[in-house]
Amino acid sequence: MLTMQYKLITKYTGIQMMKKKTLFLLLFTLFAGLTARADDVRFNMSAPNAVELGSQFRLSFVLNTEGENLKLPELNDFDVLMGPSTSNSTSIQMINGKTTRSVTFSYTYILQAKKEGKFTIQPATIEADGKTYTSNSVTIQVVKGSSKPAGGGVDKPAATPGHIDSKDLFVNVDLSRKSVYKGEHLLATIKIYSRVNLSGFDDIELPNFEGFWSQDIDIPQQISLHREAYKGEIYNVGTLKKTILFPQQTGNITIKPVKIVALVRQRIQQPQSIFDDFFDQFSTVKATVLSQPVTVHVKSLPKAPANYSGGVGNFSLESSITATDVKANDAVTLKLKISGNGNLKLIDAPKVDFPADFDTYDPKNTNDFKATENGLVGSTSFEYLVIPRHAGDFTIPAVNFVYFNPATGRYVTKTTKSYDLHVEKGAGNQSNTVVSSGLSKEDVKFLGKDIRYIKTDNNQLFQRNDTFFGSVNFYLIYLGGAFLVLIFYLFNMKRIRENANLARVKNRKASKVAMKHLKVARGVLKQNDAEKFYEAVTRAFWGYLSDKLTIPVADLNKERAAEALLERSVSQELVDRFIETLDTCEFARFAPGGGTTTAMNEMYDKAVEVMSRMEKEIK
Repeated sequence: MLTMQYKLITKYTGIQMMKKKTLFLLLFTLFAGLTARADDVRFNMSAPNAVELGSQFRLSFVLNTEGENLKLPELNDFDVLMGPSTSNSTSIQMINGKTTRSVTFSYTYILQAKKEGKFTIQPATIEADGKTYTSNSVTIQVVKGSSKPAGGGVDKPAATPGHIDSKDLFVNVDLSRKSVYKGEHLLATIKIYSRVNLSGFDDIELPNFEGFWSQDIDIPQQISLHREAYKGEIYNVGTLKKTILFPQQTGNITIKPVKIVALVRQRIQQPQSIFDDFFDQFSTVKATVLSQPVTVHVKSLPKAPANYSGGVGNFSLESSITATDVKANDAVTLKLKISGNGNLKLIDAPKVDFPADFDTYDPKNTNDFKATENGLVGSTSFEYLVIPRHAGDFTIPAVNFVYFNPATGRYVTKTTKSYDLHVEKGAGNQSNTVVSSGLSKEDVKFLGKDIRYIKTDNNQLFQRNDTFFGSVNFYLIYLGGAFLVLIFYLFNMKRIRENANLARVKNRKASKVAMKHLKVARGVLKQNDAEKFYEAVTRAFWGYLSDKLTIPVADLNKERAAEALLERSVSQELVDRFIETLDTCEFARFAPGGGTTTAMNEMYDKAVEVMSRMEKEIK
């Protein structure tokens, strides 16, 4: 009895010890994960690209760990009005059971430029974990102050309602160069410049670039405005399109103007009293702007060698072969890979002089390049499939690839090595006819084997008198088919019942959809960056509506969005809340007090509520 009691007590004590150890290990793992920091310490400095003389701007430093002894560079060209204003944020993530913790420390100064010009602020230093880290440098262009702010000119009503000055809103087609060789790339960037309260676009007509082969560069669909100096003035500038152009004819080629119908929020009256509705003081007007036509002078190429393949740029050449010891009627593939920067898409396959006894097929072309501001960068490959018909020793001679280098104005020849092939007699005596799609060894199919030979074996034949109908197999198949039909019917009925209440399904998913679209805004909120936060909320709404209403972002504006939402059975009250949310974001980006943590948290909660309700109500 005593022995049994002792064993029970020992077992109970062991269990308790095991639980304590397990709990300790869990707490230790969690604590270690929470206190772990990334080894990659980042220290960045940021400031506007351009500011007006006399205006205030922020100089910000961001460190992803706790630091001390921040040392600023010399700021002789600027007055430090305030700072540093410090803040920090913390985020914790658990992914696959692993907990990570990241922190951000921000140091912000308010500066004011003393004079016009272009100034570079040298890197700052800070100490963290016993080491010294150096930031990047920033360049700021200071221009003469303007009476009209780039933020939109909302301080006073328009002199003529509905009129937009051409100096306050215009579009340009900027070319990286205006004189090129035929086939040489140039970059065309379409930008809109604004000093008004630009709220969207009603129509955009882009040129089709006649006389050029063009390739668009991937840019964000949502147009993001940034401050930029142009002819001594500060504008909010947005990039509408970037395109790589390759002229296909010589002489002067004129690019037709870009036409944009922009939507501008314009102040129409002064408030009569402090009780007047703030948003009733504005109206949206349409403003049509046209770019100036631009002309490109295209020079002819010098007289080309006979084996010129049409390449213009800077390239290298590689070659490879699948085998050099083969049998007759076996396929061999020679691959030429042209890599570099230029008109890769327009290069013709280099000529290869294969032996006369070889069957040849059209080469297969494979492209692996990307459109960048420096042209098409990557490679284009040509695969030549050949089939030697007879045994012997053969040579595939070296291949010459000739291209034009516009940087030097001369043709360049790249040459591969030659390949010696040893071909043995093929197995068997049958005549093998080759039919090929012309691309790879696997594509080659041998015919001549479609007629079976007469069998000489003593095979036995059996006569079958039994019938399938009424047999065991017949009933098994019949019952099995009926069972499958029943299963399908029950499954379909279950799916119909689950999806019957679409409103309940939408309600369940609405908040998840809103949180997904506002994920970027939530991340910026933790960084305490007001301007980026309100911009992220606005972009989230436009992206959400573009997906739900199947309307391109470039074609969306507040009026069209409101009309489409009402057509999709969204209540007028919710549409008004949506418009109010966007208006608040537009004005809060640069308004005093809009950058407080409380204001941004309230805006985030409001955005989640509005988007969740829209997800429920949109039919």
